[in-house]
Amino acid sequence: MIGTIVNVCTICIGSIVGSIVKKGIKEKYQNVLFTAMGLAATALGINAVVSHMPNSSYPVLFIVSLAIGGLVGTMLDIDGRFQKLVAKYSNGNLGEGLATGILLYCIGTLSILGPVMSALYGDHTYLFTNATLDLVTSMVLASTYGIGMILAAPVLFLWQGTFYLLAKYVCTAFFTGDALSDLITELSIVGGILIAASGINILKIKNCQTLNLLPALLVPIIFCAAKGIFGF
Repeated sequence: MIGTIVNVCTICIGSIVGSIVKKGIKEKYQNVLFTAMGLAATALGINAVVSHMPNSSYPVLFIVSLAIGGLVGTMLDIDGRFQKLVAKYSNGNLGEGLATGILLYCIGTLSILGPVMSALYGDHTYLFTNATLDLVTSMVLASTYGIGMILAAPVLFLWQGTFYLLAKYVCTAFFTGDALSDLITELSIVGGILIAASGINILKIKNCQTLNLLPALLVPIIFCAAKGIFGF
């Protein structure tokens, strides 16, 4: 878990540094940062989709995942509950920032494959690389949304910790053969769409209520686990 711990620490450090810098930034420059983060998130999301789509063995799975996940998330009103919770303890757009930060930190090949490689082979390279990227990202996000962005750190710990434990104790039983590769590919595609949707939210193009789509990430996991068990 050393790689995950380092990753969490870099987000905490970046959030603190970014929040200190924020105090000296005028509002017009903060608006520029909002736009920059929106464009960056959209670009990163599109890049993730384009990069992994050619490797997908199930090109329709991401559509099914988004449809099912969106319905489940809307029924549970994840986005609404999250926004209300954050609004109780903060002002401004922290909820929007946290939603974006959590997606950027958690939904990516490095953040998914990293804990798997760490658990199976003791290789922390992916996580250390991800930690370096997250250090910069967290500084920029905190300079835009404030110190509250540090709350994304425990979410990352739980996310990567879950993949670490799954890889260490469950992976050999459920994700055999190409199932693990398929899982990472499909999660990256769905995650890329969610990140792009988050960028669209920031740019005020459309409120995609991205958090309501989060259950879509469970569909590839269930599908790939079933594939590993039944071998279809």
